[in-house]
Amino acid sequence: MNLDLTMPTVLFLVALLAMFLNKKVESKLKGALENREFRTRDTILLVATMGITISVVVLIPEFALMAIFLFAYSMLLFIFTHIFSDFNKTRASIFCLAFLVITIAAALALQLNLVTNTLGILGPIAFYGLSLFTLSALIYEHRRTATGERWYLAVLPPALFICLYAFYNRTSLWFPYILNLYGIAFAVLIILYMGTLFTWKTTLIFTGLLTIVDTILVLVTRTMVSAAMSVQALRLPVLVSLPVLPLIVTERGLQYMSLGLGDFFFAGLLATQTMKKYGRLYGVCAIITMALSFGIFEILLIYYEVSAFPGTVMIIIGWLPIAFLSFIRKSKR
Repeated sequence: MNLDLTMPTVLFLVALLAMFLNKKVESKLKGALENREFRTRDTILLVATMGITISVVVLIPEFALMAIFLFAYSMLLFIFTHIFSDFNKTRASIFCLAFLVITIAAALALQLNLVTNTLGILGPIAFYGLSLFTLSALIYEHRRTATGERWYLAVLPPALFICLYAFYNRTSLWFPYILNLYGIAFAVLIILYMGTLFTWKTTLIFTGLLTIVDTILVLVTRTMVSAAMSVQALRLPVLVSLPVLPLIVTERGLQYMSLGLGDFFFAGLLATQTMKKYGRLYGVCAIITMALSFGIFEILLIYYEVSAFPGTVMIIIGWLPIAFLSFIRKSKR
């Protein structure tokens, strides 16, 4: 029997990590967002906007689409890093040193032709320039006396992401390694950032409406599939694509399974809100059942050779029993 252990495991780990990090970052994120929360109409508008955006993605020119996604990802990295950049000097130095090592290694790999560089000398110049900025930030950090958030630290993650995308996106290092690493990182950040805006009520409205919209876009209009293929062709981290395990070899090579960041957000939001409403135990149980449900659906998809199926349906079917059980136990108390 063909099955997949990779994607359900990654879904489980991402949702679990986001759920446990939520307690550590929620208060700070709520403060940065001025304790704003989605109301019912905001939630309905959000789902409608997502549906319309996905429907028109295929009509947007590739360069414009790439610019939009790069800007959105860069802003997410900058905002998140800036909010949490008020850590102590030791951590700031370690942060800078890590980026210094990565940028120099990336420059050397291009300069020594360890990876194919289609843009010639521009790649090493960009990475060496970023390493000089990082070194300047490290030196300034040791002389800095003020406390608070640091813009120069918040610049480093988006700058590194753009440089890696520009000079590595056609290399074997980008896919599957760097691309999936960024995909998982963005999935966790989106869960943490957006999750603070939802309440239990708006979560129920959002999950219900999004499941309906996702089903229509995947199974009826197929625009979700077309949009995913359009963005995936640009090698942007909108999907996490991993080889099926145990390995399945086809005529085209290893068989991969892909899951969009929206589906990771969907599972992480349900897990986080379940934990807030009913406790950590029920949150962990919800993650387990969602991963199991997703794995069972994957077996059916592989067996029947179905190319696309709504991830929200696969996830919510695993979550509903835990939500119902939690509601019944709380009602009895």
